[in-house]
Amino acid sequence: MKIVVIGGTGLIGSKLVAQLKQHGHEALAASPKSGVNAVTGEGLAAALAGADVVVDVANAPSWEPAAVLEFFTRSSKNLVAAEAAAGVKHHVALSIVGTERSPDIAYFRAKLAQETIIKSSAVPYSIVRATQFFEFLGAIGEMGAIDGKIVVPSAQFQPIAAEDVADRLAEVATGKPLNGTIDIAGPEKAPFNEFIARRLKASGDARPVIGDAKASYYGAPIDDASLNPLGEARLGKIPLATWLASL
Repeated sequence: MKIVVIGGTGLIGSKLVAQLKQHGHEALAASPKSGVNAVTGEGLAAALAGADVVVDVANAPSWEPAAVLEFFTRSSKNLVAAEAAAGVKHHVALSIVGTERSPDIAYFRAKLAQETIIKSSAVPYSIVRATQFFEFLGAIGEMGAIDGKIVVPSAQFQPIAAEDVADRLAEVATGKPLNGTIDIAGPEKAPFNEFIARRLKASGDARPVIGDAKASYYGAPIDDASLNPLGEARLGKIPLATWLASL
């Protein structure tokens, strides 16, 4: 199959393109770097010509509320229109577990808007909601840096390795459209602060990590249900210890 990966040069996209090629598919990494811009529509028609599947893993360059909402709404509208014109048979989008449960987080609101556009289009679709990535644990921890320590939520957390995300996306992209949503998560669940503490320790960072039930996540309060699958989920295979050992 010809599979176009929007955001194909990023963290998830580059891994996904490599996996698809290994399995014999024609995988095209589409991004502004390659002259394909989903937000402006530039290069979309040419990139999607003859495509069977489009996988959207693009990330917004700015997470400012208005900017991130505009990015995902404009890019998604342009994509589904171009896909319909090109006869694309399957649209796959990477989203976030809990988008509908954290309306105070601007990025989550933008991803939910993206999901709504996809569901209302005529193109068969699959939405893959993932938990947060191991690769972002360090940056997430830094948001709680204060007075020589790291203060983060103590709510339950179930992050996943980017490699596992790419694996699941490859499976979905090469299968039949779900016309629905699935959740994917890491194989381990523990308090948020424990994952951050293990990540910092592995990098030689001696700052203490404190779990606080009142600490916010991207400016919003969270609880045990905010960031984790509440029902059935496909779990990744890579535990945090294995991922940390590979750094």
